[in-house]
Amino acid sequence: MGTTASKLGKDLLSEYQELTFLTKQEILCAHKRFTELLTKDEKDLPNARVPMERILTLPELKSNPFRERICHVFSTSEDKDGSLTFEDFLDLLSAFSDSATLEIKSHYAFRIFDFDDDGTLDRGDLEKLVNCLTGETDDTRLTPEEMRQLISNILEESDIDKDGTVNLSEFQHVISRSPDFVSSFKIVL
Repeated sequence: MGTTASKLGKDLLSEYQELTFLTKQEILCAHKRFTELLTKDEKDLPNARVPMERILTLPELKSNPFRERICHVFSTSEDKDGSLTFEDFLDLLSAFSDSATLEIKSHYAFRIFDFDDDGTLDRGDLEKLVNCLTGETDDTRLTPEEMRQLISNILEESDIDKDGTVNLSEFQHVISRSPDFVSSFKIVL
C-alpha cells in the first residue's frame, strides 16, 4: 500500500476507509496533519516515518499522559522507537475514533496500560498507570501506602482468577461496566 506521503490516491483512500473506523474526511484530515509533520525530503519517500518526538508535538497528544505509550503501541517500527508511518497513524486514529467498538478500544487501552508488554497488568503496570493519571510531582504523587492500597483495591475488583494480575478479558469485563470509557477513549484531530 506504499505511496509517497504527499499524495493519497482515490483507491488508497477507499481502502483506508474499509480498513478503519474513519470517514473519508477524517482520513484526508489525518493525511494533511501527518504530511505537515514530515520534512521536505521525507514527503517524497514511500512509507515515510515520523519520529515519535514530532508526533508528540500534535496538540491532541501533547497533554495525554500516555502519549509515549500510545506511539509505542501503534508503531510498526522494527527499532521499537515509537515512530509512525501514515498507516500506523491511521490505525491510532481509528482505534481512538468515536466509531471504534468497545472491544477495539479496550484492547488498545489494555496494550497501552501494559507498560512491560507481557500481556498482563501487574502491580508494576498498575503503579505506572496510576502515576500517569495522577502526575508524578510531589504534590500529586501517592504515598507508598496509598499506592499499595489503591492497587490492592484495583486487583480486588478486577482480578477475577486471583492470580495477582489483570488479563485482557478481566480488563474488558471491568471496562464493560464503565459507561464513560468509550466516550473518553478518543482522539479527534
